[in-house]
Amino acid sequence: MTRRVLFTTHADVVIDANVPVPDWPLSARGRSRHAAQARALSGRPPPAAIWSSGERKARDTADILGAATGVTPQVWDALHENDRSATGFLPPDEFERVADAFFASPDQSVRGWETARAAQARIVTAVDACVAETGAEGDIWIVAHGGVGALLLAHVTGQPISRTLDQPGRGGGNAFAFTTQPATLLHGWRDIAGL
Repeated sequence: MTRRVLFTTHADVVIDANVPVPDWPLSARGRSRHAAQARALSGRPPPAAIWSSGERKARDTADILGAATGVTPQVWDALHENDRSATGFLPPDEFERVADAFFASPDQSVRGWETARAAQARIVTAVDACVAETGAEGDIWIVAHGGVGALLLAHVTGQPISRTLDQPGRGGGNAFAFTTQPATLLHGWRDIAGL
């Protein structure tokens, strides 16, 4: 059965070098942006399911969308961002350089990070599993992260892994939509308030 999937990245977070990255919450601006997303989606039927990464910022996002739609979000841990635990927090400029290398050499681990190819296989498998687990008809909303979103977008569009497919801007809060079986892109990255 063909399903429509909306893949959303969490918006702005509270960055704290003393807190593990998976535990960062949404900032007040991030919460406000997702509230605007919920309003933008309010005219549509509620989704059949909302699936979220287990990282706090994604769960915070899914909770906002769930409260607006009456759908209880479910966590699928394998939706997490590419594993960067080997380095932990990196200052923004250094992070951008390492992220560039991550996408440029998808089969090599950069500074101990999960490879882009392995992260892509994981996110594709996780999204397929979420779709398979959603029995009811209707759209499926997935809340995760920009890096793995770019890797999923490459898979959906049949393009090589590239940072050119990363979400626009900084701070997250973008979404793209596609159908399954076959995977067909409905729209590329859009700001969450403009859905």
